[in-house]
Amino acid sequence: MKRLVLVRHGKSSWEHDVPDYERPLKQRGYDDAELVLKTFSQFYKFSAKVWTSHAVRARTTAEIFKSTLQIADEDFTVKEELYTFNQNDLLREIKNCPDSIHKLMVFGHNPAMTILVNYLGDKPLDNLPTTGLVVIDFDTDRWEDINQGTTILTLLPKNLR
Repeated sequence: MKRLVLVRHGKSSWEHDVPDYERPLKQRGYDDAELVLKTFSQFYKFSAKVWTSHAVRARTTAEIFKSTLQIADEDFTVKEELYTFNQNDLLREIKNCPDSIHKLMVFGHNPAMTILVNYLGDKPLDNLPTTGLVVIDFDTDRWEDINQGTTILTLLPKNLR
């Protein structure tokens, strides 16, 4: 079995004149991460590898999760390839995950995240909002074989307020 946790980065700020990948989180991004983590940490009873886009807003969101869930440094990887808005590029990265890893948490960007949640999971979403989290299980031992999975958890900040 493979378990994939997809998390869209937290709400970012447009107040700074910086390149897109350097945009920081707004305060709401931090607040929503804590809100989602309050529920998810009760569900999170497994160790996972964590991959995050190198974009500041995704990396910061991932680091908040890393701290709260006590994810070890060796299980946390920043990957420039995850700075993509294309679901095919994102899926290609996930399918290249070593099969020795059974649980993978990925922090990334829309529209790739929403499209992938709908392509891989069995509970469609109109939009995976910022700091939205979806857990999908797959009945396979190989990442390259993931296809239609079972959505076992969806956490959206607006539903937790």
